Amino acid sequence: MDDAARYVNRFEGSASAHGVVQAGEVHGGVHFHQQPPSAPTVVPRQLRGDVRHFVNRARELTRLGRLVADGRDEPHVVPVAVITGTAGVGKTSLALHWAHSVRPHFPGGELYANLRGYAAGSPAPPETILGRFLEDLGVPASHVPVERERRETMFRSLLADRRVLIVLDNAADSAQIRPLLPATAGCLVIVTSRDDLSGLVAQQGALRLEVTTLPTPDAVTLLRATTADYRARDRRADLAELAQLCAGLPLALRIAAERAAGWPSMPLGELIDDLRDESARWSILTADAEEGSDAMRSVFEWSYQALPDPAARLFRLLGLHPGNEFGLPAVASLAGVEPLQVRSLLDTLVRAHLLERRPRGRYEFHDLLRAYAAELIRQKESEADRTEILGRCLAWYLHTADAAQRAISPYDSYVLDDQISAPAATLSFDQYEPAFRWYRTESANLVTATRVAANAGFPRIAWRLAVVLRAIYMHHNAFDDWGTTARIAVEAATRAGEQAGEAEALENLGKVAFQALRLEEAEECHRAALAIRRRIGDRHGMAVSINALGLLGLRRRRLDEARSHFADSTEIFHELGDRRWTALMRSNLAEALCELGRPEEAGEIIEQALRDFRDLGDRSGEGNALFLLSWARRESGDLEAASRAVDSALSIAGEEDNQVWRGHWLVESAKVELARENPEQALHLCQESAAVQRRLGDAAREAVALDGAGEACQALGRFEEATEFHLRAIAVYRGLDARWKLVRALEHLADALDHLSEREPARAARQEALRLLSPLDDPQAVTLAQSMVRQLSDEV
Repeated sequence: MDDAARYVNRFEGSASAHGVVQAGEVHGGVHFHQQPPSAPTVVPRQLRGDVRHFVNRARELTRLGRLVADGRDEPHVVPVAVITGTAGVGKTSLALHWAHSVRPHFPGGELYANLRGYAAGSPAPPETILGRFLEDLGVPASHVPVERERRETMFRSLLADRRVLIVLDNAADSAQIRPLLPATAGCLVIVTSRDDLSGLVAQQGALRLEVTTLPTPDAVTLLRATTADYRARDRRADLAELAQLCAGLPLALRIAAERAAGWPSMPLGELIDDLRDESARWSILTADAEEGSDAMRSVFEWSYQALPDPAARLFRLLGLHPGNEFGLPAVASLAGVEPLQVRSLLDTLVRAHLLERRPRGRYEFHDLLRAYAAELIRQKESEADRTEILGRCLAWYLHTADAAQRAISPYDSYVLDDQISAPAATLSFDQYEPAFRWYRTESANLVTATRVAANAGFPRIAWRLAVVLRAIYMHHNAFDDWGTTARIAVEAATRAGEQAGEAEALENLGKVAFQALRLEEAEECHRAALAIRRRIGDRHGMAVSINALGLLGLRRRRLDEARSHFADSTEIFHELGDRRWTALMRSNLAEALCELGRPEEAGEIIEQALRDFRDLGDRSGEGNALFLLSWARRESGDLEAASRAVDSALSIAGEEDNQVWRGHWLVESAKVELARENPEQALHLCQESAAVQRRLGDAAREAVALDGAGEACQALGRFEEATEFHLRAIAVYRGLDARWKLVRALEHLADALDHLSEREPARAARQEALRLLSPLDDPQAVTLAQSMVRQLSDEV
């Protein structure tokens, strides 16, 4: 290996090892923050309420207590308690009871998440939980990174100097837990699971407690404490028999106790006889049942039989809901009754311990009870009735999501057709905030509803729901849920036999792939959508697909191809009289012309688009047009006009509190300041942009900011620092489909190395850039290639 290769490899290895700028790193006097300095410290208080009449578990509590007393011997190892045991044995009750007792040790607050390891649908993905934890810790939704690894890094950074208690309930396995672990002994993690989580015990040194059923004396104590206000005279022998029929399982014991308390005048022996009959029946029906499941089922049936008919039917119907947690409006739609009546019935189920009440008007099933309700609905309702009820519930989610998307992102929303009737209880939203709160609350149910609709014979609802959610997902960088629902939608639309829907679903998936820089997949989706739209004569859809192909051309720097696509789309939208889409196409065409080195022509086109966006009140379109106008004016040499334009764009980003826009447009502002010979200000703006993009998880745009920071450092004569910035940008670009940006960063690196008299590494950088330039034939690429050839020739 020659000296040049060793030099470049040394710096590139450093950049690759460290990745892009990390939280708290200082480079050239530029401090990159994970969180805005002005962001308040949020202390979450998320522990669910302690269980009433908690009984014994003294041995387990003593062992757990040692974690608080002795768990900080290793400053970089987080103490983890793993509470395992069979379903209904009281794992969550123990975890919450102990967590409440140690709260004073954790002034940084408490985080709680139900990981849904055994609930309906799929377990909660770690990246989803991380995203919610970050927001709960004060990170704005628009700042939460996209990539899971970056969410992990930010989460650990936020907790590094805090003492926070984290309860992870109902974990599926160790892999689900590891990304959610902080990296400091000041925090404490409590995990509950039916799995033994041996991986956490072996690799993280977790303390594992296996919770067993309550011995008869403790079970009797629990029964007596729960029924004392209603049945103080029950004989201990009867209570012991009831405890045995419940197999010592706390969930069954609490339900049985509630049933007994509800019949204070009936001798306990008679209630026991009823339960014994149910136990015998379930023993016959479940000969191969797991430990305690026959007792659990018999207690469920015994309690269910005591419900009034309307409450019993609602319990059954809830077995059809596409998630374990739900709110009053969704239940009202499911049941087809008025909300006030539903609330009364839900209260009856809560009193019977068949549901749990949650904050903000929410209710939740224990997963065993949900499975029981689902079995009852299959037994007692006809298939036709089940289909009608589930369809009504799914339609409620579809139409309420439609109302939410129109409030959250009106200009990007999908126009829902009238093929699926809206239930009477569908919600409406007239403002952004309530719509977004509803989406946040129901986000997990929305993904599950899409999957349930696809699998349960409602493909027409499934693809529409996924496409309706697209605008919300785009607006909030919810790429995990977006990707999941988009893939479901393509198959569902094909099954539904709706060609227009198949094209919409393919376009949706293509947008996800484009955002993830899976450009081949994106092109395949958009070309397939275009073919369908041509076949069915959907001209508006054709223009949308052609524009998507133009954006792909722009990303790949096939600029003439991109310009041709944008021109074709503009013509179609103009013919259709769609003013907004025509303005969007003019913006995209202007961007292509800027890339082609034709700024005057681009400026003329974008001025018209800007007028249209302002007339339409489209703030997103207006801000992007101002950004492009700044670019065009800067390239034309009119720096004052460029500065006015980009300042106006940034004002819009501030007024709309949109960090995605702000992070992108800050770099253009930096370029203007650099052209105005204000490198210190340019460096500061690049610092801001890189910090925002890191929080957003946009690696490509963060690299643009880092490369810009390098250019500013060069203008300041700080060439060592510039080299570091350019190398970090290059390390990112190598992992992306970003040929042109990589070329420019290599060019900038070579310039910085020249000033350091590092001739051979500079030559190596230019040679690599030339190889990358060879397939590109646009004027700027050709001019740059010729310049590099001359520089390399002069060095010989």
